[in-house]
This record gives sequence, structure tokens and C-alpha cells, in this order.
Amino acid sequence: MSEILEALILGIVQGLTEFLPVSSSGHLEIMKYLMDDDSLAEQSMLTTVFLHFATAIATIVVFRKDIIQVISNILKRDSNALKFAMYIIISMIPAAIIGVLYDDIIDDYFHRKIKLVSCMLLVTGVLLFISERIRPKEAKMNAVKSFIVGISQAIAILPGISRSGATIATSLILGIDKREAARFSFLMVIPLIFGKIAKDLVSGDFVENMPSGMYLSVGFIAAFITGVLACLFMIKIVQRSKLSYFSIYCFIAGIGMLIYSSYF
Repeated sequence: MSEILEALILGIVQGLTEFLPVSSSGHLEIMKYLMDDDSLAEQSMLTTVFLHFATAIATIVVFRKDIIQVISNILKRDSNALKFAMYIIISMIPAAIIGVLYDDIIDDYFHRKIKLVSCMLLVTGVLLFISERIRPKEAKMNAVKSFIVGISQAIAILPGISRSGATIATSLILGIDKREAARFSFLMVIPLIFGKIAKDLVSGDFVENMPSGMYLSVGFIAAFITGVLACLFMIKIVQRSKLSYFSIYCFIAGIGMLIYSSYF
């Protein structure tokens, strides 16, 4: 398969799956496996991070009014906006710690660990299924809840654990409204993606292990365009549909890839 076609496929997969609770990183690893991608672990991880960067930009475009409003209210020292910003920062702490301390180990998880991905998809399926069965009393986001949601985001560093699925499901289990849970989930990842990109640039990882410029450009554009379109349509699906539907998909995909990887 040509490099350009591979980048195009990976970009589209990232854009379509980032906003659904089915693990975009897991699907990227599955596609790399099916396409027999033999990239080094560091290069594979950088590709994944770069494609996530594209959908982070797409998230900013779609949520630009919300972001501008929050920033504007923060400058006005609005108490609700300041609390929201504080909760976002708190939610970043677990993933930031894991990323700094275990960066090299994490890179290795993004290198043909298809059985790990399959098992983590099953874990995602279980989490989504459970979140539909628990009906706690409705509550508001607070510092403790945002930290717990942040722990879910940190665990979702593993490919196959859906970041949006884990964070939204955790929020629902904690009693957070589904609309607010989805909004918080999509916005809380943006600082982490930019932080990861900045870290890799400073450390020189992008220079040493970066795929070709054409490969990254095609992947980025494909992920960004499909990400914007998917975000506009999929947020409503996440808000209105039962997460158990996505859990069934995760079970099928996880079991299917376990069987496939065992024989091929």
C-alpha cells in the first residue's frame, strides 16, 4: 500500500472514531496491523499523536464559541468559568503524570500490540455497558469528580480504551448530565494533546522519528476534515444514543480482532 493511501486511511479513521466512544487510538492500531505497518514504536506513536492533534484542532473549530465564551468569562473573573477552567486543569493531572513518568513504556504500546488493543476494547465495552445500568442522583462537576474523570483519561492512554468513552461513562456514573459530560470530555483533552506535541518538539522526537512530511500532511488534513464533520454530527449521537450500542460494537471488534490476530 502506498504511503499516501495509508496516511489517508489512518486520517479518516482517526477523524471518524475520535468523537465516538470506540477508541480512535485502538482503531488506528488495528488499521496499522491490517495494513502491515512496520513503523518503529516511536514513529507509530508520533503518527498517532499527530493525528490526534488534527482532531484536537477540529474540536477547537467546532467548540470555538464555547472556548471563546469560557476565556472571555475567565477574563471577567466569572466564578463559573473559573471553576470550569480549574476542573479542566485538575482533570489533566493524572494523564500528565503518567505521560511524563512512563513515556517510553507508552510508546511501546503503540507497536503491533493488537491483542492488548483487543482486550482493552472489551474493557471499554464493559465500562460503557455499566454506565448505562447505573442511575445515580444527578450532580454537578466538582474538583473531586474532575480528578476521577482525569484518572479515566489517564487509563485511556492505553490503545483500545476509548478516551471519550471512559471519561463520559465515568462522568455519567458520577451523576453528571450527559450533555455536560460530553462537552467536558471533548474539551479536557485539548491541553494534553498540545502539551504532548510541545514535549515531543522540545525533546527532538519529531525530528528524529518523524514520518515524511507528505505522510503527515495527508493524514492531518484527512483527520481534520473528517474530524470536523464527525464532531458536528456525532456529538448528538453520543448525547442521544445509548452507550450500550457502542459497547456491543466494542465487544464485536475486540473479540473479532483477538480471533483474527490469533490466526493471521
